[in-house]
Amino acid sequence: MRIRTSYSIFFVLLSVFTSLFFASPVFAQNKVEELQNKIEERNNQIKALEAEINLYNKEVDRVGKEAKTLQNTIKTLDLTQKKVDTDLVLTERKISKSSLTIDELGNNIKTTGQQIDSNTEAIRNLINQIYQEEVDTPVEVFLQYKTFTDMWDNLDTLKQVQKQIKFKTDDLVSLKNNLADKKTKTEAEKERLKLLQDNLEDKKKIVEYNKQEKAKVLAQTKNTEAAYKTLLQQKEAQKAAFEKELFEYESQLKIFIDPTSIPKSRAGILSWPLDKVIITQRFGKTSASGRLYVSGSHNGVDFGASVGTPVKSVLNGVVVGTGNTDLVRGCYSFGKWVLIRHPNGLSTVYGHLSVIKAVEGQNVSTGDIIGYSGNTGYSTGPHLHLGVYASQGIRIENHVNSRACKSAKMPIADVKAYLDPFEYLPEL
Repeated sequence: MRIRTSYSIFFVLLSVFTSLFFASPVFAQNKVEELQNKIEERNNQIKALEAEINLYNKEVDRVGKEAKTLQNTIKTLDLTQKKVDTDLVLTERKISKSSLTIDELGNNIKTTGQQIDSNTEAIRNLINQIYQEEVDTPVEVFLQYKTFTDMWDNLDTLKQVQKQIKFKTDDLVSLKNNLADKKTKTEAEKERLKLLQDNLEDKKKIVEYNKQEKAKVLAQTKNTEAAYKTLLQQKEAQKAAFEKELFEYESQLKIFIDPTSIPKSRAGILSWPLDKVIITQRFGKTSASGRLYVSGSHNGVDFGASVGTPVKSVLNGVVVGTGNTDLVRGCYSFGKWVLIRHPNGLSTVYGHLSVIKAVEGQNVSTGDIIGYSGNTGYSTGPHLHLGVYASQGIRIENHVNSRACKSAKMPIADVKAYLDPFEYLPEL
């Protein structure tokens, strides 16, 4: 005859609970603490680097407002170099933090899995214990105990077992939900890591671009102020000549543009292309019918932005083309540019970029990084040029009729297609 007392059940429960509470080895907890300490260390490094970059940006802005001299230009390039070098390190720290976070989540997933296994095994043992008690006949159960007290004690213990089954079942459900949440966070962090790694390659290109800019300035000016002033005057004259030539050419295009194909003026149809908005030049000239693009006026909006500032799509759309007018010597136009066609009848051009990230045919969403600000094309300092057009009136072509920009690939539009970006951007 088997003798099952409350003491035997007690030891079953003790073994179950021991497996639950001590399933994870001590070294696993040490590993978690080690990862958390490293993540905190990276967070502190990231904050310090972001503060350093902010100081460089302020200094670049300050110098940019001073007189346009060779000395100030070189100083701006040197400050920018320090900024982009620091930004490169910042991205590396973010990648390191993301990798550590993925390791921490992986460790948590492993521990949670072990807890689920332990709870499952505990529930199985508890159910088996109750089942074994219930298969005996009342006479058998009665004969197993020496006294009524022993029997009632055992029945009370079985009730406790049933409560523990419910508790552990609820706990099991919670653990499984927790596991699913950690797996979702892991996938999101892996995607973030991929973006950061991609971003790191962009930052390396920006660093190289800035070095080349400084070398070019020094080579063109032979490091003399007089040569620098002469170069500026030549660029200004060539720019004015090209803009006059372009306006005359675009005025002859006569492309049909259906007024109903573009949205009515409303703030917020487009988002800002930069996180920090500094307007340095507005669109066109004021007339009775609003601000229009006319000969000698500005055909977009310029934003102050130091080299390497992320430039974002102002609306979802398709990248219909990219290019670099600097490939044609003496073509003082957009420099590196991106053209995006949006589904609402508008198209946008982003000019003077240092690095182009978007590729032709790519679908982009509002806020996606399509490039980084720079000083390419005709530019008296790092900035972003944003142009907004009626899509029907703009196309990409090799400007074969141009003198200064002969065969340069660039966006060309009927003058009627030029729109004031502030008709659609958010209110300042």
